Amino acid sequence: MTRRILGIDPGSRLTGFGIIEQREKQQPVCLLGGCIRLEAPDMPSRLGRLFAEIQDIVKIYKPTELAIEQVFVHKNVQSALKLGQARGVVIAAVMSSNLPVFEYAPRAIKQAIVGKGSADKIQIQHMVQILLALNAKPQADAADALAVALCHLNTVSEMHFFKSHLPQKRQRGKRSIQWKQYDRTTSRNTD
Repeated sequence: MTRRILGIDPGSRLTGFGIIEQREKQQPVCLLGGCIRLEAPDMPSRLGRLFAEIQDIVKIYKPTELAIEQVFVHKNVQSALKLGQARGVVIAAVMSSNLPVFEYAPRAIKQAIVGKGSADKIQIQHMVQILLALNAKPQADAADALAVALCHLNTVSEMHFFKSHLPQKRQRGKRSIQWKQYDRTTSRNTD
């Protein structure tokens, strides 16, 4: 099964995007990474352009799923509202293609890619370059979008791994159900 993930780092003036593809049991590869510059003077025009650009990317590259960064409020509520509008437009643009949408907190993305939730943009760029075997460091917003896609790939892969390794229910009689204990450190079942 081939998975093609569109990662988005939304912004009201600059939106990073990246597409990674993973074929079954192979390393993910970067198909595309870049930024959508939204230079219109008013917010509705910028959002309209963002909608059209995302729809074009989806039509051309045919991703199978969308991973997008969640909004967080640091100090400026107005910026968070604009970021939320950009996120909403991206999600609306992919819904016409019925793509499943997955959202990740910025801290979770950094944790998944760098190993610490307080990583900076340079660390993200470096790790994305290594994980995708890129010849050069991607632009910061494109790296952030590729990091979102990689975070999703790793998160879903972990969920599938643990689901496939969960112990099966054992029923004794008709009244009690017991679970085998699963030891993650040794990857074996214990009783």
